[in-house]
Amino acid sequence: MLAQYHQGQVTVPRLVALLDAMGIAVSKRQVVRLLIDGQGRFRAEAQDVLRAGLANAAWITVDDTGARHKAQNGTCTHIGNDRFAWFGTTGSKSRLNFLGLLRAGHSDYVINPEALAYMRSRSLAAPVIRQLAEHEAKHFADRAAWQAHLDQLGISALKVTPDPTLIATEGALWGSVKAQGLIKDTVIVSDDAGQFQVGRHALCWVHAERLVHKLDTFTDHHRAAQQRMRSLIWWFYADLKAYRRDPTPARRAALRARFDRIFKRQTGFATLDRLLARLHANKAELLVVLDRPEIPLHTNGSENDIRCHVTKRKISGGTRSDAGRDCRDAFLGLAKTCAKLGISFWDYLGARLGVPQTSAIPNLAELVADPA
Repeated sequence: MLAQYHQGQVTVPRLVALLDAMGIAVSKRQVVRLLIDGQGRFRAEAQDVLRAGLANAAWITVDDTGARHKAQNGTCTHIGNDRFAWFGTTGSKSRLNFLGLLRAGHSDYVINPEALAYMRSRSLAAPVIRQLAEHEAKHFADRAAWQAHLDQLGISALKVTPDPTLIATEGALWGSVKAQGLIKDTVIVSDDAGQFQVGRHALCWVHAERLVHKLDTFTDHHRAAQQRMRSLIWWFYADLKAYRRDPTPARRAALRARFDRIFKRQTGFATLDRLLARLHANKAELLVVLDRPEIPLHTNGSENDIRCHVTKRKISGGTRSDAGRDCRDAFLGLAKTCAKLGISFWDYLGARLGVPQTSAIPNLAELVADPA
């Protein structure tokens, strides 16, 4: 039933009909209980997979999509690479929410050098940073303890821009991520959504080119300029892929100079010229691959992985309980992780459920952490 529901995407009513056809009298409520109750070990293993992935990954790709929970709109965020996948459904898609997910289940808030550096990068006022840095309290067990600290220092009462409470909280979350040994030197590759712009960040070239592709054109000159720029971008993209296979200092310098020549062009198509200037402003994030050739040039991995969640949403709608939501996310992530590691999800379930004559399968987190 677990394999049918989570990997086969079979709905609960169809599971009931299938079991009934096999002569097993079972209600829809009983099926839901079998799918959700007592699955804490699977949820824990999924959390361990995320921690192992974030602690050891050279890069991750991220994406999100809409999700329904308790009749409310929310967001499912995907985090993964070529060795693991993890899904987490929450009520929002803010940077604060993403940083909370990167803690991988930990609930603490930490003020450390990384947290203070984050606050400075987000233009938090120097007096506020000084208050947090000089106070003896540096570790807070949960949200309530952290909020009490902000209230005590008077930071939560400040009404200025940027919001000191928001930036300080994001910084404390980033400090927690670093204190747990996660995202050590990991590059986060995203589609340029603002909530993902934390740490060492790289942009997806496919999404960047899509901006040029989707421009509205009205004259032959516009169309010719658009097609010319698209050809130059894809030509450059092909050479970036070749550089990943054989990186050299000379090619790195040549590609940096060529990027400037492409994105500083003046085509006479005003909208396209503004877009090229915007892409040129993202040069550092688009060319992270020149310093880190192991990272992908796109977020196709996340785009492909998250389709299983989209399919589940289409055929089953939303979830009604927190346990149901957590089980759905955990099993989808475990199934994807098994596929990436070359493990049969059926065999994995059999090993975890103690089915006789099933081969033992190590904890997936151990396999994710060990690239060999």
